[in-house]
Amino acid sequence: MALATCPASCGEIIQGWILGGEKLVSCPVNWYSTVEISSGTPLPQERPLVRAMVDQLLAFWHLPPALSREIRIDCHSTIPVAKGMASSTADIAATAVATARHLGHTLDEATLATLCVALEPTDSTVFRALTLFDHHTGTTRIACEAPPAVDILLLESPLTLRTADYHRLARERALQDNASTLDRAWQKLQLACQQKSAALLGEAATLSAIASQTVLPKPGFTALLDIVMRCDLYGITVAHSGSVVGLLLDTRRHDVEQISGWVKEKTKAEQWPVQHLLQMVEGGVTER
Repeated sequence: MALATCPASCGEIIQGWILGGEKLVSCPVNWYSTVEISSGTPLPQERPLVRAMVDQLLAFWHLPPALSREIRIDCHSTIPVAKGMASSTADIAATAVATARHLGHTLDEATLATLCVALEPTDSTVFRALTLFDHHTGTTRIACEAPPAVDILLLESPLTLRTADYHRLARERALQDNASTLDRAWQKLQLACQQKSAALLGEAATLSAIASQTVLPKPGFTALLDIVMRCDLYGITVAHSGSVVGLLLDTRRHDVEQISGWVKEKTKAEQWPVQHLLQMVEGGVTER
């Protein structure tokens, strides 16, 4: 038996047209998918992509495809699905690492990322460091220094959007129009990590979130920006291909209860009915 965990993401710190193509830096948070791989009969109800990852690994290591029928996958996750929280990336990445251990192999981050991208667009939560990542091809991987500590009030919307549906949107023109903004956001993010500045990280995220409004607008976004200003928060991060939003703050200096009250007062009740207080954490898959 082998266990592995991978974190969810509160959308992306930045995502857009950067260095000549669409790339992202995910925002990993302390909410995890845990996958247990063991010998046994496959469960009748599995998420299709986790089995696809097992089959892909068997082919990668030139093992008999029939071995898949002897591998059981137990996926334990409460990460909301289809809301831009990297739930699928967490599942398949943890599956890959746990399967590798079960079969007596190891996976480095570069190989893991390549395997995940072969199945679907992948979040950069597969890397321990904050990483600028080409989530379509995996060809760009630029790691940042360790980021500053940041707390996040995650606002969960009832709206869902499958990643595949997002990528069908006609968005390339809007992404290219915002390329200069995203270049500034990328520079600010790197500086934020170098200087351990939560304020700069928030500025980078907010620039990207505002640019994202031209592609996939979030309801009540102007009101949320006003709350960021009124409460002197670090900034706002969004799921560029989903529905969640995160308010970046520090629980030692910001009144979370007051901020939560402002959200309920200034936005419609049906827009953000559920809130979660989380922390930004290191990414990557951890064996257990």
